[in-house]
Amino acid sequence: MSYQVLARKWRPKNFETLVGQEHVVRALTHALEQKRLHHAYLFTGTRGVGKTTLSRILAKALNCVGPNGDGDVTAHPCGVCQPCLEIDAGRFVDYIEMDAASNRGVEEMAQLLEQAAYAPSYARFKVYMIDEVHMLSTHAFNAMLKTLEEPPDYVKFILATTDPQKVPLTVLSRCLQFNLKQMPASQISGHLAEVLGQENITFEASALGLVARAAQGSMRDALSIADQAIAFCAGDITEQAVRNMLGALDQTYLVRILDALAGGDGAALLGIVDEIAARSLSYGIALQDLGSLLHHIALAQSVPAAVSEDWPEVTAVMRLAQMFSPEEVQLYYEIITRGRGDLSLAPDEYAGFSMTLLRMLAFRPTADSAADLAEPLRDAPNPVPRRTSLERADQRTPLTDPKSKDILSGTAVARPSEPAAAVTSAGEPAWAEIKEGPGSAVGRLPFDGDWLALATRLKVTGLTRQLLQQSELIGVEGATIRLRVPMKNLLDAGTLEKLKLALSEHFGCTVMLSAQVGPVQGITVAAVEQSARAQRQASAVDAIESDPFVKALVKDFGATVVPGSIKPTP
Repeated sequence: MSYQVLARKWRPKNFETLVGQEHVVRALTHALEQKRLHHAYLFTGTRGVGKTTLSRILAKALNCVGPNGDGDVTAHPCGVCQPCLEIDAGRFVDYIEMDAASNRGVEEMAQLLEQAAYAPSYARFKVYMIDEVHMLSTHAFNAMLKTLEEPPDYVKFILATTDPQKVPLTVLSRCLQFNLKQMPASQISGHLAEVLGQENITFEASALGLVARAAQGSMRDALSIADQAIAFCAGDITEQAVRNMLGALDQTYLVRILDALAGGDGAALLGIVDEIAARSLSYGIALQDLGSLLHHIALAQSVPAAVSEDWPEVTAVMRLAQMFSPEEVQLYYEIITRGRGDLSLAPDEYAGFSMTLLRMLAFRPTADSAADLAEPLRDAPNPVPRRTSLERADQRTPLTDPKSKDILSGTAVARPSEPAAAVTSAGEPAWAEIKEGPGSAVGRLPFDGDWLALATRLKVTGLTRQLLQQSELIGVEGATIRLRVPMKNLLDAGTLEKLKLALSEHFGCTVMLSAQVGPVQGITVAAVEQSARAQRQASAVDAIESDPFVKALVKDFGATVVPGSIKPTP
């Protein structure tokens, strides 16, 4: 006797054994019990979630006659009468399955509709099941519309598709649509345990979890992978064997990656990447599993009640949740999701995977962000001590010169090695400065104080140009120019340093530059240019409205000038 694969052997025969589609089963069961039968049903969903299985169960429910032959339409087909047995065997003459992928033309559809005119041979209903209906041609869809809308009383249509977006609205409006959902991994692994138990196959629960996650919501895929695992493991399904078969990554690699990231150890990160390469494991799966691990860490931090003992490496998850701040976890998760998308664009997968990890290392939150987050808590009556990224930054390799300062919400925040205060004794915001090292000469600038004229002459581009145009001159002290800018973002990406170099080149001497974030009170280049544009626009509108020809059109023909259509000439 030939072997029958698990996906076919354990295909559900009734609504009670169908897994994971309770919302569809409930609606169909109530409709069958109340005899409120529609003439056309549309099942949508990804591969392996039960579209064809549901159509066969529905066909049996419509045609079941019961064990004694006098049954009626039922939500619980008996499975022993002739219609039920023949539909399960695929030889019921009044249940016709058509694959629209290979029969997509108008000729095949016309032939099917001609047969629909004849009553069923000995069944209660003639059921047509059209699989992958979105593959039909436009003419085929048009040919079936009338029959689909008003078929004979004894004809039922069941349409199935994995891509409902390609089904015309004229067809969708004639059908009851049921969206079959992907099944969660826990539900798949539970069903696999039941099937393998019936098959007398020994297994490890963690191995079934790997199979369920690899199936990605498809029960058919899960049963097919289980078949492969039985052959690979010679009947005893173990976690390690399934990992080897699927090329799945051991969770210990992921935990070691996060440990190295917490310690700022780039050499350890690259060593783990080399170990993964030596085992020929998938970098895409590695990023996917690393994202899942970070998701579990985020849940452990924000919703501790959601932590499940069934998670792999649950102890490591709880430990890592204490090592990273929630902000770090969210940042790393974002970098990983982007890295997965960019993996196919990288020179090779090794480079793409290693660059993603190095990006996580380079952009981890530093002392500045931690100090900003801690600012609202300084005046709290009972502050709760916790280990933040500011404390961890002391143990990591410094990213910049420890004497440098950054603008953060109008305040210069010192790095951990610099104990300088962020606010002056008068309570005013401190200055962010770009200056030379000790011993640099300080003189007076040949500058008349006309910042607007100077801003128009400097040759800078991009964000530095925006900084120049939107900043306000506060004063000049010796060789130091003090500015006020309206937004902190203008000081990102080293714009202050670029503007300092441009000013030094313009004056022919070393210029020191400082900036303060705050509301601009004086006139800026951007304000002047905006005012000039508004004046040119007003002049253009006045010129059009006062034009004699335009006035004649408005008066004689009731013409109107479209608002916003008038543009001044350059």
